[in-house]
Amino acid sequence: MTEALALPTAFFLGLLGGTHCLGMCGGIAATVAMGNPGGKQNPWLLLGYNSGRIFSYAIAGALLGSLSWLIENPVIQLALRTFAGLMLVLMGLYIAQWWQLLTRLEQAGGILWKQISPLASRLLPVRNLKQALLLGMLWGWLPCGLVYSTLIWASAASDWSKSAALMAAFGLGTLPAMLLTGMLAAQMKQLLQKRMTKHISGSLIILMGLYTIPWQGLAA
Repeated sequence: MTEALALPTAFFLGLLGGTHCLGMCGGIAATVAMGNPGGKQNPWLLLGYNSGRIFSYAIAGALLGSLSWLIENPVIQLALRTFAGLMLVLMGLYIAQWWQLLTRLEQAGGILWKQISPLASRLLPVRNLKQALLLGMLWGWLPCGLVYSTLIWASAASDWSKSAALMAAFGLGTLPAMLLTGMLAAQMKQLLQKRMTKHISGSLIILMGLYTIPWQGLAA
């Protein structure tokens, strides 16, 4: 695996994407955390939900990474790495709210989500760890430009197990924001929704995307 497709990079992508996770999944995280009768917060339910979500990311990475046999040609691999880098740039623009092109990817993913969302709704309100885990596994397929762009980036590893590991590391990177959002929703919302926070996070992701692009191979 190249340095650009390393697990720490995937983790930081998830960490920096926390500003977006708040808008996409913050509400459901807070709902899961308050699933107990009487409205008492239960961190175990929130951890179960997020574990299921990360598991789904890893499954998606394995599925897309399993297509590596289609891209054994070096030229195709170079094109995929370039495309993956460009997707990260688009992700950074998306996180910073400078250009929302990735919303079209989310719209395309809505077709699958229409089939899954009724199943997810049946698991609410969450009362036990099993429900939380299953809800997270379903919610992991929610149309999300951040996840889609990372998934395409991870597929450039050209190996199902590496792609799955990258997506799992990405999911772990989103975990701090999701856990804190679920337990301290109001406080995290104020921090993560600040424009400066989004701009800094988006800029760093753009730099990661530019680093991922194999410039020397393109110039050859």
